[in-house]
Amino acid sequence: MVFTIDCGSTAPATFVSEQSACVPRCTDPGFLDAVLRLCTMHRIGLVIPTIDTELPVYAAAFEKFAAIGVTVCISRSPAVQVCCNKVATHEWLVANGFPTVRQTDLQTALSGRADWPLPLIAKHYNGSASIGIRHIKTGLELEAVAEMGEGYIVQEVAAGREFTINVYVDRSGECICAVPHWRMEVRAGEVSKGITVKDNRLMGLARAVAEALPGAYGPLNMQCFMDESGTITIIEINARFGGGYPLTHHAGARFTDWVLDELEGKHLSYFDNWTDDLVMLRYDEAIFVSGSRTRPWSEGFALSSTSTTRCT
Repeated sequence: MVFTIDCGSTAPATFVSEQSACVPRCTDPGFLDAVLRLCTMHRIGLVIPTIDTELPVYAAAFEKFAAIGVTVCISRSPAVQVCCNKVATHEWLVANGFPTVRQTDLQTALSGRADWPLPLIAKHYNGSASIGIRHIKTGLELEAVAEMGEGYIVQEVAAGREFTINVYVDRSGECICAVPHWRMEVRAGEVSKGITVKDNRLMGLARAVAEALPGAYGPLNMQCFMDESGTITIIEINARFGGGYPLTHHAGARFTDWVLDELEGKHLSYFDNWTDDLVMLRYDEAIFVSGSRTRPWSEGFALSSTSTTRCT
């Protein structure tokens, strides 16, 4: 049985899963108890988090879930803390000798313009899905970002093509698979067109990063750039399934099967027999359901005769 949860009533996945429930936001104090209660009530044995903001919550509660017989498919807190904070990610990459872009805070970039020539990339230190990213081309644009408040970091622009590398780390901390794909086209921070690339340089670096990450387990993905000379720079690590994972899965690297295999006590071996040069071309698909099945309408909202929404 596949059971899904969401804090709203209109998430498409809740209408295609076998069962679903509405829970508080992951930042709500009641979120964790609600999920634990659902796991007990519905005899759920495996939880797979997919949203950045909920990862620290699940990682910190790993033992609470284990105590009721539930496995959370997530890296432990040290790894999640590195991945969910771009300042921490950069510091960890540098400290461990992995290639990455130069990074600083906004005030340093503003006061040291000679050391930080434009263009630059500005992003929130805990942002995701490309929300809030600014491509800075002028000094005025940099000053405008500074006026938006704290929380932004500045990075130099990485050269080359952008790649995602989906990796799977088994329970012993060994990376058993790394599947790079070139992000041919991106929409709202997620790859809409991609192609698998069996490049040993990308695969080898991803394995080294994953196995060095403290407490890594399960699916992770890394964002990086590689220029024409083969120089690679890592810009981000995510401790979860990536948005482009369906391409990896269709190429034959079935991370979801491996999660279940490990739950059954099976040993996993290194796997690189996935399909190279496989293209994914995405499109939107609609789900149609009765309005009565979505919470806003059942809680007092109605459509007027002019098709506008009003509160009754």
